[in-house]
Amino acid sequence: MSVEDRIRESFARQTMMATLGARLERVAPGRVVITAPVLETSLQQHGTAHAALTFAIGDSAAGYAALSVMDPDVEVVTAEIKINLLAPARGPLLTAEGRVVRAGRRLVVVAATVSDPTGDVALLQGTMVPVSRPPR
Repeated sequence: MSVEDRIRESFARQTMMATLGARLERVAPGRVVITAPVLETSLQQHGTAHAALTFAIGDSAAGYAALSVMDPDVEVVTAEIKINLLAPARGPLLTAEGRVVRAGRRLVVVAATVSDPTGDVALLQGTMVPVSRPPR
């Protein structure tokens, strides 16, 4: 199975991404792009996208970027990740681009930017770790 197929299969199992209406747009070594619409159900009280939507797609894009450079017999989990919210996310579509900053054997440092049509709305940076692939 190719790296892209493996990531697409994993993404398809994420019910949170399905709930958010997110789509896996691009997969390349060390880079993944995920988009999500800003739905009526994902707004905060000011009428802009809730930070949880921004965080969720940024974390997933960064995690899948890490997975794209890991051995095929492992999965990935987030060890830690932080977010800087730069501007209100107004939509109608958010785009998260995750990328590998540095890949080691035990830790992969990642970053992601989340943007709307007006520009960047968030920057995430974190650490991903490989875990044994659970039996299906």
